[in-house]
Amino acid sequence: MPFCWDRCPAPAPENHIAINGTVVVSCHFGLSVPGKTTTLRLYSSTQIDHNTGKGRLSVEAPLRGGKKTKHGPGKTSTMTYQVTLFVDIEFGTPGAIVVKNGLKNDQFFLRYVHLELAEDRSIHFECNSWVYPYKKTNSDRVFFINTSYLPDKTPEALQLLREEELRSLRGNGRGERKDWERIYDYDYYNDLGNPDKEDHIRPVLGGTATYPYPRRCRTGRALFKKDGMTETRKHMINLDFYIPPDERFNPTKLAEVLTLAVQAVTHFVIPESRALSQGNINSFKSFDQLRRDMYSKPQQPVVEGVVMDKLKTSVPSHKTYKQVSKMVKETPVKFPIPQVIEDDQEAWRTDEEFAREMLAGLNPVVIKRLDVFPPVSSGGKKSSITAAHIEGQLEGRTVEKAIEQNRLFILDHHDYLMPYLRRINMLGVCIYASRTLLFLKDDSTLKPVLIELSLPSDGGGDDEISRIFLPASDGIDAHLWQLAKAHVSVNDSGYHQLISHWLFTHATVEPFIIATKRQLSAMHPVNKLLEPHFKDNMQINTLARSILLSAGGILERTMYPGKYAMEMSSAIYSEWRFTEQSLPNELIKRGVASKDPSGGVTLHIEDYPYAVDGLDVWRAIEGWVQSYCAHFYHSDTAVVGDKELQAWWDDVRLVGHGDRQHDPACWLKLDTVAHLAETLSTLIWIASALHAAVNFGQYGYAGFMPNRPTRCRRFVPLPGSPEMVQLETDPEKFFLEMVPNRFTTTLGLALIEVLSNHTSDELYLGQRATSSWTDDGEVLQLLDRFREELRRVEKRVAERNRDPRLKNRRGPAKVPYMLLFPDVGNIGGKEKGITGKGIPNSVSI
Repeated sequence: MPFCWDRCPAPAPENHIAINGTVVVSCHFGLSVPGKTTTLRLYSSTQIDHNTGKGRLSVEAPLRGGKKTKHGPGKTSTMTYQVTLFVDIEFGTPGAIVVKNGLKNDQFFLRYVHLELAEDRSIHFECNSWVYPYKKTNSDRVFFINTSYLPDKTPEALQLLREEELRSLRGNGRGERKDWERIYDYDYYNDLGNPDKEDHIRPVLGGTATYPYPRRCRTGRALFKKDGMTETRKHMINLDFYIPPDERFNPTKLAEVLTLAVQAVTHFVIPESRALSQGNINSFKSFDQLRRDMYSKPQQPVVEGVVMDKLKTSVPSHKTYKQVSKMVKETPVKFPIPQVIEDDQEAWRTDEEFAREMLAGLNPVVIKRLDVFPPVSSGGKKSSITAAHIEGQLEGRTVEKAIEQNRLFILDHHDYLMPYLRRINMLGVCIYASRTLLFLKDDSTLKPVLIELSLPSDGGGDDEISRIFLPASDGIDAHLWQLAKAHVSVNDSGYHQLISHWLFTHATVEPFIIATKRQLSAMHPVNKLLEPHFKDNMQINTLARSILLSAGGILERTMYPGKYAMEMSSAIYSEWRFTEQSLPNELIKRGVASKDPSGGVTLHIEDYPYAVDGLDVWRAIEGWVQSYCAHFYHSDTAVVGDKELQAWWDDVRLVGHGDRQHDPACWLKLDTVAHLAETLSTLIWIASALHAAVNFGQYGYAGFMPNRPTRCRRFVPLPGSPEMVQLETDPEKFFLEMVPNRFTTTLGLALIEVLSNHTSDELYLGQRATSSWTDDGEVLQLLDRFREELRRVEKRVAERNRDPRLKNRRGPAKVPYMLLFPDVGNIGGKEKGITGKGIPNSVSI
């Protein structure tokens, strides 16, 4: 039965009027709901209390009733309450609401408060936040009306409240974090290692020239240890870390993510899980066995009791544990067939598919146009590649002519990797640095023409030992070519997960979130624009540091860089520039596009699905952001004079990304409306479309390990060696003994299955949780136009995928390119799970 108490308000006192309201609280997933001790008050936005300098404040009013309801596109379980607030007749218009949680211990998730005023007027407060008991916080929660105000346009009655709220969110940088605190403070990546365990010591990332890195939000308890400031965690699998309440998953997302995570953790991380205890870590005997064991087996048994016991100490509450336990038992793990082998089990082996995935696979952001031959490393050392190696494959052209005609491209995993190779290969793996050259054919498909695999020389120094492999279709050369392609895929897999995915989306966005919360009021229009693009990023990142990126975590156990993974990502971040992250600038930097006279870009590979669809999406985002900025900023002077905006930009550049502040090319000056629009468009692109492009295709392509192996256990055999005899005798067995073993494969598979899922609460580009996020009708019209443009993008994507002339749209594996299909009509999670399409607003998984 729902909670019920006095449903009828008392009559209004003399000279007062009654404002009736509706209060909606989520009650899914075993959450507590507020009692009648929870009260609300109103601040006026038009009448000032001269004793406080703030808006006039109403008396407290308790919640009444409590009816079970459903709200939102996903029909989330909620409780709806009534409230009646009495204000004197001179109170004016409400501008903020004060919520006091009177429960003893439990927080609740407040969705919104809606007030009915006189003359058919209403006011909406979009909250979507956890409200903790006053007994713990010693302060009330303030939520502002859904009207946007630039700082100098803020009603005087709300000005002090606006400033106080920002000061409280910044905190003072001291003290141990409590669950109920709403503090956004920067920290280094000092929580990845454990200085008390020698094999788990990792460098602190950020704050030094040696290990530059984006900042993260301080999320735990800091202690001084022998290596300096490190942050400790309670458990190996830590789901109970501090995170600012506004950044926590909503109840629906919490249930789904915990269930997905527990399934993966249960079977592949905790040592007591059945797979590890049986020691079943040998190689697959054949490709048929791999397919049979991974994708055709019956559903696995439910979680073992000992593992669930460990879970009890890691989740936020006993109620949460019971719900997760129930969902895990009802949804046992079973791997679906990956798209790349769904139609044709052998297409992944072809050179055509190998090359196509550089344009339309899960990592289409690395391939570059080759403009210098032979390739030259950053240190000036020339590659061992010669013209004689490839000129027979250039359809009658010389190398010089092919370069002049923009026909030669390179997948380059050489320079960043060479300084680490000796140390990486001492970890028991067999990794090369690679260069892959490709020729652009007349039909806009790419043909791989050469692979160079390099190792540091035995004598030390910077000398290298390189081998050249050329395409072949039969004999031992064909087997060697297949092994060389696998080694390239290993390089690309590591770069993809560590750099393209983690560093360039998850990690680089987090400082913007922290700066936004610290410097931009909830009433600021830029805060309102960005809010959906920050959803869940901080909690996902904290989970990633706990389970994936930490010493001994899943990434170190599955990806070839091992313990040097995060250190290597720091070296790559040292050259990161925000100005190069907009799609047009990023394509131009890689040489796959050039500026055209109209101000746009011209692609040098016409059938480049990621770039073609991406530019459509980019233009839609840019148009929406430009119109939004122009609506609020009528001159460049207004941008320069916005003190919150300028403080935000200083926070981002000088603190959040402080290790990149001295590169003048890294940042635009925030001195014009155009620069503001480009900055915000770039940030939204990174958080939405770029992340979608490099994340949601993971299971479709890497779900079949031979197509995207993550490490190698053997080098390519040398002529006359015993290994070469083994390869000649049984090439399939050699291949499977070279790529990851069974356990590593299954662990990696579990990870990317989780990462590739869309959850039911997903909000896609152009969507908002409610139309009440703003009361500005013109802004809502602009958003409608943005959605209409995204629908036109969807039609063009579908048309391209149907065009047989565009061979890269499907390729030999017949996987249509849908990763940048916006999916605006997917509302309320009607399509969830591994869909291989859709652009969520945020880096949310």
